[in-house]
Amino acid sequence: MVTKEVLAEALGKTLSETDFSSGLGPLQRGKVRDSYVAKGKRYIVTTDRISAFDRVLGTLPLKGQVLNRVAAFWFDKTSSLVSNHVLEVPDPQVMTVEDCEPLPVEMVVRAYLTGSTSTSIWTHYEKGVRMFCGNVLPDHMRKHQKLASPILTPSTKAEQGEHDLSVSREEILAMGRMSAADFDTIAQMSFALFEAGQKHCAQNGLILVDTKYEFGRTKDGRIVVIDEVHTPDSSRFWMEGSYEAALSGGKDPQGLDKEYVRTWLKSERGFSGDGPIPFIPDEIKIEAAARYIRACEQVTGEPFTPDLTEPIGRIRRNLGLG
Repeated sequence: MVTKEVLAEALGKTLSETDFSSGLGPLQRGKVRDSYVAKGKRYIVTTDRISAFDRVLGTLPLKGQVLNRVAAFWFDKTSSLVSNHVLEVPDPQVMTVEDCEPLPVEMVVRAYLTGSTSTSIWTHYEKGVRMFCGNVLPDHMRKHQKLASPILTPSTKAEQGEHDLSVSREEILAMGRMSAADFDTIAQMSFALFEAGQKHCAQNGLILVDTKYEFGRTKDGRIVVIDEVHTPDSSRFWMEGSYEAALSGGKDPQGLDKEYVRTWLKSERGFSGDGPIPFIPDEIKIEAAARYIRACEQVTGEPFTPDLTEPIGRIRRNLGLG
Protein backbone atom coordinates (compact mmCIF):
# COMPACT_ATOMS: atom_id res chain seq x y z
CA MET A 1 0.00 0.00 0.00
CA VAL A 2 1.30 3.46 -0.94
CA THR A 3 0.74 5.65 2.11
CA LYS A 4 0.13 9.39 2.13
CA GLU A 5 3.56 9.74 3.76
CA VAL A 6 5.13 8.10 0.71
CA LEU A 7 3.12 10.36 -1.58
CA ALA A 8 4.25 13.39 0.43
CA GLU A 9 7.86 12.27 -0.04
CA ALA A 10 7.25 11.81 -3.77
CA LEU A 11 5.96 15.39 -4.05
CA GLY A 12 9.59 16.51 -4.00
CA LYS A 13 10.65 14.08 -6.73
CA THR A 14 8.12 14.70 -9.48
CA LEU A 15 9.23 14.65 -13.10
CA SER A 16 7.98 17.89 -14.66
CA GLU A 17 10.04 17.86 -17.86
CA THR A 18 12.90 16.09 -19.58
CA ASP A 19 15.64 16.87 -22.07
CA PHE A 20 17.38 13.80 -23.43
CA SER A 21 17.89 15.37 -26.86
CA SER A 22 21.66 14.88 -26.74
CA GLY A 23 21.15 11.11 -26.65
CA LEU A 24 17.74 10.56 -28.20
CA GLY A 25 17.24 13.34 -30.73
CA PRO A 26 14.90 16.36 -30.76
CA LEU A 27 12.35 16.66 -27.98
CA GLN A 28 8.63 16.63 -28.82
CA ARG A 29 6.63 17.82 -25.80
CA GLY A 30 2.95 17.05 -25.33
CA LYS A 31 0.70 17.94 -22.42
CA VAL A 32 1.87 14.98 -20.36
CA ARG A 33 4.41 13.03 -22.45
CA ASP A 34 7.83 13.96 -23.78
CA SER A 35 8.99 11.89 -26.74
CA TYR A 36 12.11 11.38 -28.79
CA VAL A 37 12.81 9.51 -32.02
CA ALA A 38 16.12 7.69 -32.40
CA LYS A 39 17.20 4.75 -34.56
CA GLY A 40 13.69 4.25 -35.91
CA LYS A 41 12.11 4.00 -32.46
CA ARG A 42 10.16 6.48 -30.39
CA TYR A 43 10.92 6.84 -26.69
CA ILE A 44 7.89 8.13 -24.79
CA VAL A 45 8.54 9.53 -21.32
CA THR A 46 5.39 9.84 -19.23
CA THR A 47 6.04 12.78 -16.93
CA ASP A 48 4.13 13.64 -13.76
CA ARG A 49 2.45 16.62 -15.42
CA ILE A 50 -1.32 16.82 -15.08
CA SER A 51 -3.50 18.51 -17.66
CA ALA A 52 -7.16 19.44 -17.51
CA PHE A 53 -9.32 21.82 -19.52
CA ASP A 54 -6.55 21.59 -22.17
CA ARG A 55 -4.06 23.27 -19.80
CA VAL A 56 -1.01 21.87 -18.02
CA LEU A 57 -1.65 22.50 -14.32
CA GLY A 58 1.51 21.23 -12.62
CA THR A 59 2.56 17.79 -11.41
CA LEU A 60 1.19 14.96 -9.24
CA PRO A 61 3.44 12.58 -7.30
CA LEU A 62 4.03 9.22 -9.05
CA LYS A 63 1.46 10.01 -11.74
CA GLY A 64 3.78 9.16 -14.61
CA GLN A 65 4.65 5.78 -13.14
CA VAL A 66 0.97 4.97 -12.65
CA LEU A 67 0.03 5.97 -16.20
CA ASN A 68 2.90 4.02 -17.73
CA ARG A 69 2.04 0.94 -15.66
CA VAL A 70 -1.66 1.02 -16.54
CA ALA A 71 -1.03 1.74 -20.22
CA ALA A 72 1.45 -1.13 -20.44
CA PHE A 73 -1.10 -3.45 -18.79
CA TRP A 74 -3.84 -2.57 -21.26
CA PHE A 75 -1.59 -2.62 -24.32
CA ASP A 76 -0.56 -6.15 -23.39
CA LYS A 77 -4.07 -7.29 -22.50
CA THR A 78 -5.66 -6.00 -25.72
CA SER A 79 -2.82 -6.77 -28.16
CA SER A 80 -4.65 -9.75 -29.66
CA LEU A 81 -7.71 -7.55 -30.20
CA VAL A 82 -6.14 -4.37 -31.60
CA SER A 83 -2.49 -3.98 -32.62
CA ASN A 84 -0.48 -1.33 -30.75
CA HIS A 85 2.87 0.41 -31.01
CA VAL A 86 4.63 -0.96 -27.89
CA LEU A 87 8.08 -2.55 -28.18
CA GLU A 88 9.25 -2.57 -24.55
CA VAL A 89 8.98 -0.80 -21.18
CA PRO A 90 12.58 -0.07 -20.08
CA ASP A 91 11.73 2.25 -17.16
CA PRO A 92 8.74 2.91 -14.86
CA GLN A 93 8.08 6.11 -16.84
CA VAL A 94 9.30 5.18 -20.32
CA MET A 95 7.82 3.17 -23.17
CA THR A 96 9.76 2.32 -26.32
CA VAL A 97 7.40 2.14 -29.29
CA GLU A 98 7.26 2.00 -33.06
CA ASP A 99 7.46 5.47 -34.52
CA CYS A 100 4.04 6.11 -36.06
CA GLU A 101 2.35 8.95 -37.89
CA PRO A 102 -0.54 9.98 -35.59
CA LEU A 103 -3.99 10.14 -37.14
CA PRO A 104 -5.46 13.63 -36.61
CA VAL A 105 -8.53 12.63 -34.60
CA GLU A 106 -9.10 11.41 -31.04
CA MET A 107 -11.78 8.75 -30.79
CA VAL A 108 -13.89 9.29 -27.67
CA VAL A 109 -16.26 6.53 -26.59
CA ARG A 110 -18.92 7.37 -24.00
CA ALA A 111 -21.31 5.09 -22.14
CA TYR A 112 -22.78 7.63 -19.67
CA LEU A 113 -24.20 11.14 -19.79
CA THR A 114 -21.58 12.92 -17.71
CA GLY A 115 -18.60 15.29 -17.72
CA SER A 116 -17.62 18.82 -16.75
CA THR A 117 -15.52 20.23 -19.59
CA SER A 118 -16.67 22.34 -22.53
CA THR A 119 -16.51 19.26 -24.79
CA SER A 120 -18.34 16.91 -22.42
CA ILE A 121 -21.63 15.36 -23.42
CA TRP A 122 -23.38 16.52 -20.23
CA THR A 123 -22.34 20.16 -20.76
CA HIS A 124 -23.99 20.08 -24.20
CA TYR A 125 -27.03 18.11 -23.04
CA GLU A 126 -27.68 20.54 -20.17
CA LYS A 127 -27.81 23.36 -22.73
CA GLY A 128 -30.51 21.54 -24.68
CA VAL A 129 -28.38 19.78 -27.30
CA ARG A 130 -30.00 16.52 -28.42
CA MET A 131 -27.77 15.77 -31.42
CA PHE A 132 -24.20 15.32 -30.22
CA CYS A 133 -21.49 14.35 -32.72
CA GLY A 134 -24.08 12.66 -34.90
CA ASN A 135 -25.73 10.81 -32.00
CA VAL A 136 -29.39 11.43 -31.11
CA LEU A 137 -29.90 11.82 -27.35
CA PRO A 138 -33.34 11.25 -25.74
CA ASP A 139 -35.04 13.86 -23.57
CA HIS A 140 -35.43 13.64 -19.77
CA MET A 141 -32.07 12.05 -18.97
CA ARG A 142 -30.24 12.76 -15.73
CA LYS A 143 -26.58 13.58 -15.20
CA HIS A 144 -24.48 10.39 -14.92
CA GLN A 145 -27.24 8.26 -16.44
CA LYS A 146 -26.17 5.32 -18.57
CA LEU A 147 -26.74 5.65 -22.32
CA ALA A 148 -28.67 2.96 -24.17
CA SER A 149 -25.37 1.86 -25.73
CA PRO A 150 -21.86 3.34 -26.03
CA ILE A 151 -21.52 6.12 -28.60
CA LEU A 152 -18.60 7.57 -30.51
CA THR A 153 -17.92 11.31 -30.18
CA PRO A 154 -14.71 12.12 -32.08
CA SER A 155 -12.59 15.10 -31.14
CA THR A 156 -10.14 17.27 -33.03
CA LYS A 157 -6.61 17.43 -31.68
CA ALA A 158 -6.00 21.02 -30.63
CA GLU A 159 -2.60 22.59 -30.21
CA GLN A 160 -1.43 22.91 -26.60
CA GLY A 161 -3.37 25.69 -24.90
CA GLU A 162 -6.24 25.46 -27.37
CA HIS A 163 -9.52 23.59 -26.85
CA ASP A 164 -10.42 20.33 -28.57
CA LEU A 165 -13.68 20.29 -30.53
CA SER A 166 -16.22 17.47 -30.46
CA VAL A 167 -17.32 16.64 -33.99
CA SER A 168 -19.22 14.01 -35.98
CA ARG A 169 -17.93 11.50 -38.50
CA GLU A 170 -19.40 13.63 -41.29
CA GLU A 171 -17.63 16.76 -40.03
CA ILE A 172 -14.29 14.94 -39.80
CA LEU A 173 -14.65 13.71 -43.38
CA ALA A 174 -15.75 17.17 -44.57
CA MET A 175 -12.61 18.66 -43.00
CA GLY A 176 -10.55 16.28 -45.12
CA ARG A 177 -8.70 15.06 -42.05
CA MET A 178 -8.92 11.39 -42.97
CA SER A 179 -10.58 8.95 -45.33
CA ALA A 180 -13.89 7.27 -44.58
CA ALA A 181 -12.16 3.88 -44.65
CA ASP A 182 -9.59 4.93 -42.05
CA PHE A 183 -12.22 6.54 -39.86
CA ASP A 184 -14.42 3.45 -39.92
CA THR A 185 -11.42 1.24 -39.16
CA ILE A 186 -10.47 3.15 -36.02
CA ALA A 187 -14.13 3.45 -34.99
CA GLN A 188 -14.39 -0.34 -35.04
CA MET A 189 -11.12 -0.63 -33.10
CA SER A 190 -12.38 1.89 -30.54
CA PHE A 191 -15.60 0.03 -29.82
CA ALA A 192 -13.72 -3.28 -29.56
CA LEU A 193 -11.26 -1.79 -27.04
CA PHE A 194 -14.05 -0.16 -25.05
CA GLU A 195 -16.08 -3.36 -24.82
CA ALA A 196 -13.02 -5.27 -23.59
CA GLY A 197 -12.26 -2.50 -21.10
CA GLN A 198 -15.80 -2.44 -19.73
CA LYS A 199 -15.83 -6.20 -19.21
CA HIS A 200 -12.49 -6.25 -17.41
CA CYS A 201 -13.33 -3.25 -15.24
CA ALA A 202 -16.72 -4.74 -14.24
CA GLN A 203 -14.90 -7.82 -12.97
CA ASN A 204 -12.79 -5.56 -10.75
CA GLY A 205 -15.47 -3.34 -9.20
CA LEU A 206 -15.07 -0.45 -11.65
CA ILE A 207 -17.21 1.19 -14.30
CA LEU A 208 -15.37 2.34 -17.42
CA VAL A 209 -17.48 5.43 -18.07
CA ASP A 210 -15.78 6.95 -21.09
CA THR A 211 -12.36 7.12 -22.67
CA LYS A 212 -10.34 8.42 -25.59
CA TYR A 213 -8.11 6.54 -28.01
CA GLU A 214 -5.42 7.75 -30.36
CA PHE A 215 -4.25 5.89 -33.44
CA GLY A 216 -1.24 6.04 -35.69
CA ARG A 217 0.06 4.56 -38.92
CA THR A 218 3.24 2.50 -38.86
CA LYS A 219 5.97 2.80 -41.47
CA ASP A 220 4.53 -0.28 -43.24
CA GLY A 221 1.02 1.23 -43.34
CA ARG A 222 -0.71 -0.55 -40.47
CA ILE A 223 -3.08 1.39 -38.20
CA VAL A 224 -2.39 0.75 -34.51
CA VAL A 225 -3.53 2.20 -31.20
CA ILE A 226 -0.92 4.53 -29.67
CA ASP A 227 -0.25 6.82 -26.70
CA GLU A 228 -2.28 5.20 -23.89
CA VAL A 229 -5.26 2.93 -23.27
CA HIS A 230 -7.73 3.11 -20.36
CA THR A 231 -5.54 5.11 -17.97
CA PRO A 232 -6.90 7.46 -15.28
CA ASP A 233 -5.85 10.32 -17.60
CA SER A 234 -7.58 9.14 -20.75
CA SER A 235 -10.56 7.48 -19.08
CA ARG A 236 -13.20 8.08 -16.46
CA PHE A 237 -13.61 5.35 -13.82
CA TRP A 238 -16.34 5.10 -11.21
CA MET A 239 -16.50 2.75 -8.25
CA GLU A 240 -19.26 0.35 -9.23
CA GLY A 241 -20.57 0.05 -5.69
CA SER A 242 -21.20 3.80 -5.40
CA TYR A 243 -22.98 4.36 -8.69
CA GLU A 244 -26.63 3.53 -8.04
CA ALA A 245 -26.80 5.41 -4.73
CA ALA A 246 -25.10 8.44 -6.27
CA LEU A 247 -27.43 8.47 -9.27
CA SER A 248 -30.60 8.16 -7.17
CA GLY A 249 -29.34 10.80 -4.74
CA GLY A 250 -28.32 13.27 -7.43
CA LYS A 251 -24.66 13.10 -6.41
CA ASP A 252 -21.45 12.43 -8.30
CA PRO A 253 -20.29 8.78 -8.29
CA GLN A 254 -16.96 8.10 -6.59
CA GLY A 255 -14.30 8.51 -9.27
CA LEU A 256 -10.73 7.29 -9.64
CA ASP A 257 -9.41 9.63 -12.31
CA LYS A 258 -8.48 13.24 -12.90
CA GLU A 259 -12.11 14.38 -12.70
CA TYR A 260 -11.38 14.89 -8.99
CA VAL A 261 -8.91 17.67 -9.92
CA ARG A 262 -11.25 19.18 -12.51
CA THR A 263 -14.12 19.26 -10.01
CA TRP A 264 -11.95 20.83 -7.31
CA LEU A 265 -10.72 23.53 -9.69
CA LYS A 266 -14.25 24.41 -10.81
CA SER A 267 -15.95 24.29 -7.41
CA GLU A 268 -13.19 25.73 -5.21
CA ARG A 269 -11.37 28.09 -7.58
CA GLY A 270 -13.93 28.79 -10.32
CA PHE A 271 -11.40 27.67 -12.91
CA SER A 272 -12.48 25.88 -16.09
CA GLY A 273 -9.53 26.49 -18.36
CA ASP A 274 -9.34 30.24 -18.93
CA GLY A 275 -7.13 32.72 -17.11
CA PRO A 276 -4.28 32.10 -14.67
CA ILE A 277 -3.87 28.54 -13.39
CA PRO A 278 -4.75 28.41 -9.66
CA PHE A 279 -2.35 27.05 -7.04
CA ILE A 280 -3.18 23.43 -6.19
CA PRO A 281 -2.42 22.57 -2.53
CA ASP A 282 -0.33 19.51 -1.66
CA GLU A 283 -3.26 17.75 0.00
CA ILE A 284 -5.26 17.93 -3.23
CA LYS A 285 -2.30 16.59 -5.21
CA ILE A 286 -1.83 13.73 -2.74
CA GLU A 287 -5.51 12.79 -2.81
CA ALA A 288 -5.52 12.87 -6.62
CA ALA A 289 -2.41 10.68 -6.73
CA ALA A 290 -3.98 8.22 -4.28
CA ARG A 291 -6.99 7.88 -6.58
CA TYR A 292 -4.74 7.25 -9.57
CA ILE A 293 -2.94 4.53 -7.63
CA ARG A 294 -6.18 2.91 -6.51
CA ALA A 295 -7.38 2.82 -10.10
CA CYS A 296 -4.08 1.24 -11.14
CA GLU A 297 -4.35 -1.46 -8.49
CA GLN A 298 -7.98 -2.27 -9.24
CA VAL A 299 -7.38 -2.41 -12.98
CA THR A 300 -4.22 -4.51 -12.85
CA GLY A 301 -5.16 -6.60 -9.82
CA GLU A 302 -1.66 -6.03 -8.43
CA PRO A 303 -0.22 -3.70 -5.78
CA PHE A 304 1.48 -0.62 -7.15
CA THR A 305 5.11 -0.43 -6.08
CA PRO A 306 6.59 3.04 -6.64
CA ASP A 307 10.19 3.76 -7.55
CA LEU A 308 11.28 6.71 -5.44
CA THR A 309 14.72 7.16 -6.97
CA GLU A 310 15.55 10.45 -8.68
CA PRO A 311 13.79 10.10 -12.06
CA ILE A 312 16.14 11.84 -14.52
CA GLY A 313 19.20 9.82 -13.48
CA ARG A 314 17.18 6.60 -13.32
CA ILE A 315 15.82 7.08 -16.83
CA ARG A 316 19.31 7.87 -18.17
CA ARG A 317 20.64 4.66 -16.68
CA ASN A 318 17.74 2.52 -17.90
CA LEU A 319 18.05 3.90 -21.44
CA GLY A 320 21.83 3.57 -21.44
CA LEU A 321 22.37 7.30 -21.85
CA GLY A 322 25.17 7.48 -19.30
